[in-house]
Amino acid sequence: MTADDFIMTMDSDVEDQPVAQPSKSKSKKQRPDAEEEAQLNPEFSFDLSAYPYEDLMEEANVRDYVKAGSKPTPISVDEIIERRRLSKATGKRKRDAEASESEEDADDQDGSIGDDDDDDDDEEESIMGEESEEEEEDPLATSDEDGDDAEGNEDEEDVDSEEDGSGSTDEDSEEETQAEKNRKTAFFAAEEEPSEAHTSFLTMNLSRPIHKAITGLGFLKPTPIQAATIPVALLGKDVVGNAVTGSGKTAAFIIPMIERLLYREKGMKAAATRCLVLVPTRELGVQCFEVGTKLAAHTDIRFCLVVGGLSVKAQEAALRTRPDVIIATPGRLIDHLRNSHSFTLDTLDILVLDEADRMLSDGFADELAEIIKSCPTSRQTMLFSATMTDSVDELVRMSLNKPVRLFVDPKRSTARGLIQEFVRVRAGKESERSALLVALCKRSFKNKVVIFFRSKKLAHQLRIVFSLLDMKCSELHGDLSQEQRLSALHQFRDGSVDYLMATDLASRGLDIKGIETVINYDMPGQLAQYLHRVGRTARAGRQGRSVTLVGEADRKMLKAAIKHASGEDMVRHRQVPAETVAKWSQKLEGLKSEISAVMDEEKEEKQLRRAEMEIKKGQNLIEHEAEIYSRPARTWFQSEKEKEKASAISKEQYEMGFKAVATGKKALASKDTGDKPKRDKFAGLTRRAKRRKMAMEEDEEHGESRAIKAAVRSAKKAQRPAKIGLPEKRLESSKAKAKAKKAKRVVGRQGDRFDKDMGQKGSGSSQQGPKEGVRAKKGDVIGGMRKKGGKKK
Repeated sequence: MTADDFIMTMDSDVEDQPVAQPSKSKSKKQRPDAEEEAQLNPEFSFDLSAYPYEDLMEEANVRDYVKAGSKPTPISVDEIIERRRLSKATGKRKRDAEASESEEDADDQDGSIGDDDDDDDDEEESIMGEESEEEEEDPLATSDEDGDDAEGNEDEEDVDSEEDGSGSTDEDSEEETQAEKNRKTAFFAAEEEPSEAHTSFLTMNLSRPIHKAITGLGFLKPTPIQAATIPVALLGKDVVGNAVTGSGKTAAFIIPMIERLLYREKGMKAAATRCLVLVPTRELGVQCFEVGTKLAAHTDIRFCLVVGGLSVKAQEAALRTRPDVIIATPGRLIDHLRNSHSFTLDTLDILVLDEADRMLSDGFADELAEIIKSCPTSRQTMLFSATMTDSVDELVRMSLNKPVRLFVDPKRSTARGLIQEFVRVRAGKESERSALLVALCKRSFKNKVVIFFRSKKLAHQLRIVFSLLDMKCSELHGDLSQEQRLSALHQFRDGSVDYLMATDLASRGLDIKGIETVINYDMPGQLAQYLHRVGRTARAGRQGRSVTLVGEADRKMLKAAIKHASGEDMVRHRQVPAETVAKWSQKLEGLKSEISAVMDEEKEEKQLRRAEMEIKKGQNLIEHEAEIYSRPARTWFQSEKEKEKASAISKEQYEMGFKAVATGKKALASKDTGDKPKRDKFAGLTRRAKRRKMAMEEDEEHGESRAIKAAVRSAKKAQRPAKIGLPEKRLESSKAKAKAKKAKRVVGRQGDRFDKDMGQKGSGSSQQGPKEGVRAKKGDVIGGMRKKGGKKK
C-alpha cells in the first residue's frame, strides 16, 4: 500500500475498529537475516542499580551544590494542585455547604475538579492583576492556534520538499550533478570493500579488558554500524557514520576510543586529555558517560562529564586532573576553555560528535567553530547520527580529512519492530487535539508512554491537565533545572510516573528501557526529527508503537513517514470514536478555569522565589563585596549582542522547520544591527531590464505613468484576436512596415527642400522660406546648404 492509498483510507469515513495485532506467522516470515538485524540484548539496560545518577552526583557534588546554592527551590505543580484540592475539601473558601457537597460529589464521579464560583474568579482576577485582564490566553491552545496557521503551510511545504530531496542517500532524491559527484569524490575517501565481515567482537583485535566489559554488559554480536565502524576507527581514519536509531552507535565510537587509549603513555607527567565527545543535550551526555564508564570498568581510563546544570567548581577540579576522555556539551566546554586555567585541548587525539546533524545546525554552529579552533589539526574526527547526510558543505566546516562514509541505513527507515499509527485531525477541529490525546491515554496507552510536543509551554499545560485527571506524569524540557530534568527521567525509568511530557530535547539518543509507546501531539517539521522521536521505542530489536496526530497541513510529512516505514503492514490508521472525543472536549472545557488558576498560582510562587533570591543576592553583595569583586569575570567568545543574534537565528530556524534560509539570516542581521542592505536595488538585473526599471521610475516622478499605461493597454487591445465570425485584420510584415516608413521619411525630406527652394510656405508656419519673386542675398541658406566660404550670420 502506497502513501497515497493510505491517506485516501484516512480520508474515508470508517467506523471505529480495534487495531489488529501482527500475527505470529507474519512475523516469522518477515524476520530479517541475522546479519541485517541489530544483535543487541533486548534485556540490557544502562540503568544503575539504585538511583541512575547516584554515582555521578556523588562525584560532582551536585546534591550539596543544589541544596547550598542560591538558586530557588523548584516549584511542584502537584503540590499546588493538592493544596487547591485540600482547600476546597476543608471548606476554607466562603460558599454554601450544600453547593460544596454537590460539587465534591461531581468531582468524585468525574475524576476531575469543578469550576470555581464567582467569588473565586474575583479573587483570581485580583491576584493576576491588570496584565492578565488585558491578555487572556486559552490554557489549552494548540500549536496551530497560536497564530502559526498562515505560515505553517508554507513552511511545511518547504520542509517536506527539502526532506524528500535532501541528501544523496535517499533513493528517491534527484540525481546528483556531475559537479557534486566530483566534489564528494575529492572530499571522501575511496570506498573499499571490507576485507572481513565481522560477526563477533573476537575477530576485531580488541584487548581483553574490553572483551570482559562487553561480555559483562551482555553484548552478543556487533551491530552493523559497530562492525563497520570499529575496524576503521582503530586505523585512525575520519568517519561519517549513519545508522538507524537504537543500533548501538555510542558503543561504536567508545570501544575503539578505549582500545587506542590502552596504548597511551602512562604516568603523572604523561597525563593529558586525549579524547573529546560532544553531545547536544545534557541527558545524552549523562548516558554516554554511563556507557563509557561501564565499557572502561576494567581499565585505568578516566571519564569526565562537563555539562550545564552541574557544579562548575567540581568540574574545574576534575579537569585539573587531566582526565583521558571528556564528554561535554558545547556551551559548558567553551566556558571552561576560556575561564578554567591550565585546561586546553592541545593534546587531543580524537574528536567525536554524537548526533552530528543537530550539532551542525545553526544552534551550535558558532560554538563548534570556536571548539574546532582549539583542537589540533592532526586529530581523528568521527561524526555519528541517525539522520546524517553526506552534504559536503556541512562537513567541510568540521575540517575532516578524507573521511570514510559508513551509511548502514541509507534509506533512513524506522526500526523493524515499530508499528506506526496515525490519527487524523480533521480541518477546523484542531482544538480537539488535547481531547484526542487524553482519550488515547485513558483508553489504550496507560503506562510507559512518552508524549512529544513542539513547545515547552504546551508540554507544561498538558502536564497540568494530566495531573488534574489523576494521571501520573512528569515533564522534560529546557525550562526546568538540571535537578528537575534528572528527577523526571528517574521517575519515568523507575515507573513512578506513567507519562513523560517532553519536547525534542528528549528525542536525541536517550535510551530508556521499556518505553512501549511514543505519541506525537503534533507532527514535527522535519522527517529527521520524526525518526528521532519514534526511535525512542522499538530499540535493540524490541517491539514498540508510535501514535501521531496528523492535521491537514501534515500530508506531505505523512507521506514521507510512510515511505520510510520498515514494512507496509507496520503502518496503521487508528480512529477514536467521535462521542469519546466530544466527551473529553466538554470535560477539558470545564477544566480551563482550574488550569488557569494553577498556572497563575505557579507564576506567583516563581515571582516570590525570584524576589527572595534577589534579596539574598543583595545581602551577599553587601556582606562579601570584596571577595565577590576580586573574582575574575567569566568571559565568552561572543558579545551579548552577538549571542542574542545567534539565538534569534536558531529560534527562527527551529520555528521554520529547521531549514536554514540565507536570505532570512541576512534580513535578521540587518534588522538587529540597523544597517541598510549593501546590495543595489538594480543588482542582478540585465542592462535592458535595468534601463526599463529606471525609465518607469522616471515616468512616475514626472506623472507620465498614466499616459504610458493607457498606451500599453491600447496596444494590447489592438493585438487581441478578432471575435469569431468577423474577418481577421491582416497585419503587415515587419519588412513592409520598415520599407514604407523609410519611403515616407525620404519623400517628406525631399518635399521640404523643394518647398524651400521654390519659395513656398512651409507646413508649419506662413513665415517659413523666402517669398516668391524675392531676390536671394549673399549668405542666404538654400536647401539646408551654405555657400562655400560664406559665414553664418
